[in-house]
Amino acid sequence: MSIFGDIWNKIVGHPEATPSSAAVTTAQSGASAPSANAASPAAPASAPISGVDVEAILESMAKAKGRPSNWRTSIVDLLTLVDLDSSLKARKELAQELNVHAGADGSAEQNIALHKAVMQKLEENGGKVPDSLKG
Repeated sequence: MSIFGDIWNKIVGHPEATPSSAAVTTAQSGASAPSANAASPAAPASAPISGVDVEAILESMAKAKGRPSNWRTSIVDLLTLVDLDSSLKARKELAQELNVHAGADGSAEQNIALHKAVMQKLEENGGKVPDSLKG
């Protein structure tokens, strides 16, 4: 499974995701659970779904963790929030997967570009992402 697919599945598999959105993702990927394999490396399902409020779900996850997080701008904090590997190696793989070629590996420039690319990809796959998280 792709790293982006893992991010997507953590969001749509969250209890606050709309049940119809999670069911559509599951049906499209041919899986029985939100954490099952994605349809392709960069896209978690064969067709986008709509209505998943990305910001609300991530806010809920951050509140539940009960510790400060800068997930709104930090790719490291975003990956940590959804319980995924945030190491340099994982971010390099994510950059390759999303075709992000900004700055040196692990640089602030690359990390900012990665965060933007993840938010863009979430939106492309049907996630509701406010402008404040895209730019």
